[in-house]
Amino acid sequence: MDIELFNFNLPPKLIADAPPGRRDGARLFLLDRSTGEEKHLRFREIVKFLKPGDALVINNTKVLKARLFARRKTGGKVEVFLLEEVKHEGQNCWVVLTHPSRRVKEGEDLFLDEDNAIQVIKKFPDGKSLMRLGGKTKAERLIDKFGHVPLPIYIHRPDRENDEERYQTVYAHPSKAKSVAAPTAGLHFTRKILDSIKSSGVHIVPVTLHVGYGTFKTVKTKNVEDHTVDAEFAEITKSSANMLNKVRQEGGKIFAVGTTSVRTLESAKLKDGEIQPYADKVDLYIKPGYKFKIVDHLITNFHLPKSSLIILASSFAGRKKILHAYNAAIEDGYSFYSYGDCMLIL
Repeated sequence: MDIELFNFNLPPKLIADAPPGRRDGARLFLLDRSTGEEKHLRFREIVKFLKPGDALVINNTKVLKARLFARRKTGGKVEVFLLEEVKHEGQNCWVVLTHPSRRVKEGEDLFLDEDNAIQVIKKFPDGKSLMRLGGKTKAERLIDKFGHVPLPIYIHRPDRENDEERYQTVYAHPSKAKSVAAPTAGLHFTRKILDSIKSSGVHIVPVTLHVGYGTFKTVKTKNVEDHTVDAEFAEITKSSANMLNKVRQEGGKIFAVGTTSVRTLESAKLKDGEIQPYADKVDLYIKPGYKFKIVDHLITNFHLPKSSLIILASSFAGRKKILHAYNAAIEDGYSFYSYGDCMLIL
């Protein structure tokens, strides 16, 4: 399929550059994929679509303050974007992107302030670098002190104090701060909404996918089939797998919060029809023709044109239905992308 089939024109004024006044204040575009029915709702109305015995699957990853600003010894500014923590010769290091990358030399120190520096260990041919921030405890301290919220590139402003809270789900787990972008469909949920859903007899089931830098990249290949997605760590624990299997066996439906939850669920192996727990890198690319085996309903934000995420949504609901819904949302003034409004695809 030609990638242009997943393109659409979005007025720049509809790109949300800040969160709404309240998390559940977003609009909710309802799309029924079986009938094509569309409705305009508010996000807080989502509770009425979940029934007792259903499962709401949430991605409990936490966004890392992945953007650091440093200076070379000569005074030149360098932006460092943390991608992944790795082991190198027994030491904790980070794979990073630097800008401008040509300024960075192997073996040099980059200074966060007069007393704190990070070291460039190695440069890779793909433009990435390997850096040492110190031991694990020191690295965590430096990230907490000097790190900035990694807002998406289409938000043309520096991060603000409230971004640290609002570009994070209320259920992000403190021990899982490894994502460089938020699982944005989850940003709309409040504790009150989650409590209401849980008290109605719906099971809230956590999974994990640490969102990587490549998740939101535009597809550059002409043919959709030729694109690949970057591998990201995902996990379904034994307890989560057991609950999901119980829900499925008892006739409940699986509501996935965001494309990251979809990819985590659909990457699981089935044995005798049951979801198996796992913890591994996944690179599942969901494109038209994919047969969904676990997810029944999808809660998702509006995605960038020609991205693997709109391709995933189109695979779930049908390309024509998704583009019709997107155009209807544009006509009605919905906000798009990370801080924007939401869709519920039944």
